[in-house]
Amino acid sequence: MKRTTVKIPEALDARLRHEAARRGVTISEVSRAALEAYLDAPAGRRRLGAAGAGRSGREDISERIEEILAAEVGR
Repeated sequence: MKRTTVKIPEALDARLRHEAARRGVTISEVSRAALEAYLDAPAGRRRLGAAGAGRSGREDISERIEEILAAEVGR
């Protein structure tokens, strides 16, 4: 395995260390998994990975918003 040094901000380092501790794995394992996930993702999905995550498939939501909100608040 090849060793690589990467300079990262302190806040990111803290998040990385926290995640490794939470998972019970090494920082290297979390870093490798993150790099693989990023590099394996289709190029167009890298920036907006969550775009469309809430898409319902319905086209009448904006027309029915009052009805939907009333039903949710009434619960």
